[in-house]
Amino acid sequence: MARQPLVARRAEELLGAAVVATAPVAGGDTATATKLRLSNGTTALMKTMPHAPADFFQTEARGLRWLAEVDGGAHVPEVLAVDAECLVVRWVEPGKQGADAAADLGRALAATHAAGAAAYGAGPGGEHRDGYVARLPLPNRTAPSWAEFYAVRRVLPYLKLARDRGAVTPEQAATVESVVGRLPALLPEEGPARLHGDLWNGNVVWGVDGVHLVDPAAYGGHREVDLAMLSLFGLPHLPKVLEAYAEVTPLADGWEDRLALHQLFPLLVHACLFGGGYGARAAAAAARYR
Repeated sequence: MARQPLVARRAEELLGAAVVATAPVAGGDTATATKLRLSNGTTALMKTMPHAPADFFQTEARGLRWLAEVDGGAHVPEVLAVDAECLVVRWVEPGKQGADAAADLGRALAATHAAGAAAYGAGPGGEHRDGYVARLPLPNRTAPSWAEFYAVRRVLPYLKLARDRGAVTPEQAATVESVVGRLPALLPEEGPARLHGDLWNGNVVWGVDGVHLVDPAAYGGHREVDLAMLSLFGLPHLPKVLEAYAEVTPLADGWEDRLALHQLFPLLVHACLFGGGYGARAAAAAARYR
């Protein structure tokens, strides 16, 4: 409870309006979230995180604004304020998880992806700034092909970290490594899409005014990564999302067969963060492509 007055004071400093009510919001393991009601009628969400890197929240804010640039693209919360200690976004009032909203999300996500990026790993303004996925660093230095970028910026760094943390066995790591050299033959080149980058069910908010995507790790990459992550962790009405997506922008042949390949990255990230069986799941996914 002691944090609530501190949160309110910081929000008032950033937003220039009095906070009349606060309430904790359940969130992930990375940040603490607080709902704010302001004297000017605005309802907002403030995120804080102890010992956050200096650019953690600014990076998230840049990603939200970059995604919001796309006309007809996926909805994201409006950034109201950001500094090194917190991020404040407009509150998304929860709504129903309906098939129509799911179809709208599919079409909007296709538009977001189609907006593209300057290169693999590029974000707003074409810059290659490293970011964060959950609380882990996310390297974004570019590479000439998606297969190379996916190997050296997404799979191998988290495989090494997971192995260092004892979250994958040497045998499981070898299974994943055996697939890395085959990525150029397995992954089609489409050019960089504008990705949310951490698109699992927990970052999809079903609002009364449509579906909003939150907590991005935005960068230029292959659009199948976002779809693979949605498929990995499940989403209500996912077939409807994918059907509507494909009506706007058809997916390349064999995309369903590549889902597990593009799930290596989030599985390895989860292995780094949580251990458990995620390392084994990554190895099992890789084994399908040997």
